[in-house]
Amino acid sequence: MSTKTSILLVDDDADITTLLAEYLGRFNFAVHTACDADSMRQQLARQRVDLVVLDVMLPGTDGLTLSREIRERSHIPVIMLTARTTTFDRIMGLENGADDYMGKPFEPRELVARIHTVLRRALGSKDSTPILARSEVVCFDGWELHRDERNLVSPTGLVVALSNAEFRLLTTFLQTPRRLFSRDQLMEQARGRAMDAFERSIDLLVSRLRQKLADDPDEPSMIKTVRGAGYMFNVQSVQGRMAWRA
Repeated sequence: MSTKTSILLVDDDADITTLLAEYLGRFNFAVHTACDADSMRQQLARQRVDLVVLDVMLPGTDGLTLSREIRERSHIPVIMLTARTTTFDRIMGLENGADDYMGKPFEPRELVARIHTVLRRALGSKDSTPILARSEVVCFDGWELHRDERNLVSPTGLVVALSNAEFRLLTTFLQTPRRLFSRDQLMEQARGRAMDAFERSIDLLVSRLRQKLADDPDEPSMIKTVRGAGYMFNVQSVQGRMAWRA
């Protein structure tokens, strides 16, 4: 059985997928390709995939929709590729479940570096992860974060799904509650890299997390904004435990 990391390239440009597949193969990746939504779904159903490199502009169902679909069904990391590189486009990619976002044209070696970074962030090292982060369920102020499922359970029992970026942002807050984080620090944790830390991106991500935590955006009590400095997670207690299974 192959132990190679499995990458799925989804792009309707056959020349690009052929060249990228050949290049990524040099770095010991097992590369599979798809040209549209149907072939992507077939590949995901047929074999294990560790990371998806997904073009935004696809025939039929677009990449943003597919990224959202992947996130609703699994925790497979997604790197989006697009010729549109405005801040708004990047925000849309992240908001639709992408873990990273690259503009075309790009250097293939940079894509390899991004893949390694995203995989490290997604898989992590159990030995280096704090005990609280290894707990399967983290409880705070009546809420529960279920790490395996990557969702929240509200004090009333409502289940709330989290994107990868939202999950990493909340985990960062929970590791050191009541600590002041700068936007750059939060962006590095949420996106897996320090470069291109667009302030509006992290502000929007915080806003999304506030909505899911039912934290009043006008007078937030859980995620506090410290003007000119960043954000602080203001909870009374955080406890980790292992989930009970029958």
